[in-house]
Amino acid sequence: MSTKTNTEVTDSSKNNHTAPSDSYDLVIIGAGPGGYSTALRSAQLGARVALIEEDSTVGGTCLNRGCIPTKALMSATSTITLSAHARQLGIQSTFDGIDFNKLTTFKQSSVDAMTTGLSQLLSQRQVTVIHGRASILSPRTVEVTNDSKQPFVLHANDIVLATGAHSTPLPEQPFTSDILDSDRALDLKQFPEHPVIIGAGAVAVEFASIWQAAGSQVRLLIRKDRVLSDWDRRTSMALTRALQKQGIEIITGSQCARIEHEHEGLCVSYSSSQTDSNGLEQQVTADKVLVAIGRTPNTDDPWFAQAGINTDPHGLVLTDSFGHTSCKHVWAVGDITPGYHFAHRAFEQGIVVAESIAGLNPLPVDENSIPQVVFSTPQAACIGLGKESAEARDDLLEIQETIYPMLSNARMRMSGSTGSLSLVTACKTEDPTTRIVVGVHIVAPEAAELIAEAEQIVGNQVPVSKAARLIHPHPTFSEALGEALLKADGRPLHMR
Repeated sequence: MSTKTNTEVTDSSKNNHTAPSDSYDLVIIGAGPGGYSTALRSAQLGARVALIEEDSTVGGTCLNRGCIPTKALMSATSTITLSAHARQLGIQSTFDGIDFNKLTTFKQSSVDAMTTGLSQLLSQRQVTVIHGRASILSPRTVEVTNDSKQPFVLHANDIVLATGAHSTPLPEQPFTSDILDSDRALDLKQFPEHPVIIGAGAVAVEFASIWQAAGSQVRLLIRKDRVLSDWDRRTSMALTRALQKQGIEIITGSQCARIEHEHEGLCVSYSSSQTDSNGLEQQVTADKVLVAIGRTPNTDDPWFAQAGINTDPHGLVLTDSFGHTSCKHVWAVGDITPGYHFAHRAFEQGIVVAESIAGLNPLPVDENSIPQVVFSTPQAACIGLGKESAEARDDLLEIQETIYPMLSNARMRMSGSTGSLSLVTACKTEDPTTRIVVGVHIVAPEAAELIAEAEQIVGNQVPVSKAARLIHPHPTFSEALGEALLKADGRPLHMR
């Protein structure tokens, strides 16, 4: 196929990207964090790269419908919480309501700034961005189609799959304008008055915090006894109590049976060990229901199997530690691979794949050093192992948990927030005399920022005795980690 025809199909000139051809060193399917990081690093290393994206903008879920817009809303609604706290401190303030048009403009401008900047960066790196739907014809051939033009074929030495994931609906309960996934929740024209959120993970907890701050009466239906149930128990219980203290009703041990439309809104029927010893269904009403029970990888297109790409029972693409799939010259990154599904993990996966293709022999992604962050109120963050997880490991000895009382920290007390901080330390079997930090778990207003230092300590396996020598500025939230390290080293300063 001629270059002229390809140019007509892709319409990439509107983003001022390099004009498309039909042959590349690398073709990447999906322009989310995993895909675009692979593209940027590969182009930096001199590869000729085509990046194919089905949506009209680059950035994937994270920039367009996930991380960035939700944090924009969180930034806005958190000022309401600050205003309420200010009155307790003697600062007179009033909250006169929300101008949703301005709020929507702020959210969208945040998204536009990030996607525009990314588009410009891809252009500067001479990455060819092609808007269309891609499928693999062979290990080195990709077909691209869109709504209005004829399909065309690209040839590549290597192909990277970064097709992402989508929200999982309840069985036989498709998403609607009232039964929401996170995409639809972000597109609401006003905050719901009394929503029900089904789920206990990051998406559920973050929307609960946003809506509660905006004045919604929020109910969370969760299966376990706490939110973030796969986290360290102490941390997840601390966050659960903090959310309840703010007025969020958490119905534990519950499982949604069905959602029905009524004349006054929605009726959510659920079974709950908490509310009925006989196991009879209970009902709550809502004006909107957010279903946040997980995400499903975008791997159900027939060409995945036809290309010989192996997946697990959940549809996740199986790879080795460097991103190789079962199909030679085909790689995978991001939310379609097993493991943590975070943008920052996908960034590192993309770098590793790009450098592997270039023959640089990079280290694989360190799955034990990936921080988890939930932007709730307060925030929660962790890195590494919890106590129970550490005790289950055969390569660790003398596991100890160190607990720091967060209200001993001056800034924490001033914030009016509750919180939690714990360290898990241990000795490795090959070095039984050196105690290292293997996990840090935080609930605090600035937990997302505090976890970065913890990542350095855990990821670099810094001995406790050395980490405890780090000097933290006073008075700061970061002092809490410093004090906990001192305690773990057997020489606590401002505590027993």
